Amino acid sequence: MNARDTTADTVAAEPGAPSMPATVETMLELRQATKKYAGVPAIEAVDFTLRRGEIHALLGENGAGKSTLTKVMAGVVPLSAGQMLVEGRPVQLRTPLEARHEGIAMVFQETSLVPTMTVAQNLFLGQESFFNRLRGVYISAQQFLQSLNFDVDPTATVGMLGAAKKQMVEIARAVLHKARIIIFDEPTASLTPEEKKYFFDLVFDLKARGVSVIFISHALEEALLLADRITVLRDGRHVVTDDKANFDRERIVQAMVGRDLSQTLYGQKKTHVRPQGECLLSVRNLRMAAMVKNNSLSVFAGQITGVFGLVGAGRTETFKVVAGLIKRDFFHGGEILLRGRPVRYRVARQAVRDGIAYITEDRKFEGFFETMSIAQNIYMGLQGKLAGARGLVSGAKARSVGEHWSRLLNVRAIGKDVKVIELSGGNQQKVVIAKSLVQEPDIVIFDEPTRGVDVGAIAEIHAEINRLADAGKAVVVISSYLPEVMALSDRILVAKQGKVVTEFSATEATQEAIMYAAIH
Repeated sequence: MNARDTTADTVAAEPGAPSMPATVETMLELRQATKKYAGVPAIEAVDFTLRRGEIHALLGENGAGKSTLTKVMAGVVPLSAGQMLVEGRPVQLRTPLEARHEGIAMVFQETSLVPTMTVAQNLFLGQESFFNRLRGVYISAQQFLQSLNFDVDPTATVGMLGAAKKQMVEIARAVLHKARIIIFDEPTASLTPEEKKYFFDLVFDLKARGVSVIFISHALEEALLLADRITVLRDGRHVVTDDKANFDRERIVQAMVGRDLSQTLYGQKKTHVRPQGECLLSVRNLRMAAMVKNNSLSVFAGQITGVFGLVGAGRTETFKVVAGLIKRDFFHGGEILLRGRPVRYRVARQAVRDGIAYITEDRKFEGFFETMSIAQNIYMGLQGKLAGARGLVSGAKARSVGEHWSRLLNVRAIGKDVKVIELSGGNQQKVVIAKSLVQEPDIVIFDEPTRGVDVGAIAEIHAEINRLADAGKAVVVISSYLPEVMALSDRILVAKQGKVVTEFSATEATQEAIMYAAIH
């Protein structure tokens, strides 16, 4: 099917979802859309159509042009060449407000909420009456959030919310503004399985109302579940648009990367594991507030230790204590042994100097300096280890170190001096990883290493994790994605309610056994 086919058509509906009308009207169309930055095209000659009441998945590797394409639709960036039509009318959107007047709303991966305002104030921002009764605003917001099955307090300050609830507020605001076209950029990246179900139900409900939905996701299973049609971009160009029924995971991956990665990502069950080396890290009866409760575990050199658990299992908090990012309880907080030596870190730099690297799950807020270049970010990681490292960053040294690690991890950018915030999500993640690996740690803790990362970058990150273990490093992988844990790990620890409850060898583990241990 041609991406620019705008003729009336019959569209098969998702089983259990509302059926599509017999005739399909084009809501939005891009013709030969091109956007260049500093003369380099982020998207080039892309054709795209969106039908009324359609769920359309937009897929591609990081850097394929997905976000650029949707930002053009949302009025965030203008086209350099080409044309955009809304319901057959040519439009030139210069701001998100102009897009909203055309009935287009975008829910960004990094939320655009005002952190100092309450949830209710953010929902109604721009729609306020001349006279507002705050109590009435809160009541209206609560009723609306409940209608969407979103458990969010309308009186809470947005800055105090977690990532998942901020995402819910973003979604609710788009629905409240009665947008006819809603664009979701990685909408489920921060949601729990239960919250994802509510989101899927919401998307099908929007479709039933005739709202057109575009969503970007790196979870290919979500595209195959939700979408009516799928469009794949590669290197800024349109590759294919087709009905969901004509795709499977292998065809999507092939279109995205031009080669088959299905076996390199989550292939056959492991038949052998790496032998245990020296016990580099031992945690005994660790306690931290209500999140970590008498947790005990060990990590060995030359092995990948996978840590799986549901939300609230205390996985991240345990290893943040290990890395000196948060403190354990002062009394009866347990102990941490590094090569048999008790340690208690007051700040993260002490852990870094002892050879412990923690690679955060939240790259946007904790992983990098967004206004610095790739090389400067990587070099800052090295400065974090050097004793007495203060003052200005050495430009020549930073460039040398940055270029070396950028080549090693295949960080792709349109220029050497580009700011990290301007990179795609997968390349941002590679910079965060390089910023820790430049410290030459002995223990490397990856927290959700491939969240919001495309299949091509996932394969590269997995290869680097395996390389570290093969080189004798003690590697920890915390992941909420069970196939990833099973594909990487030599041994798997299952956490529940603040402590490790079960350990499996990767050769013996099954998804059913791991999930049972995490729940029961």
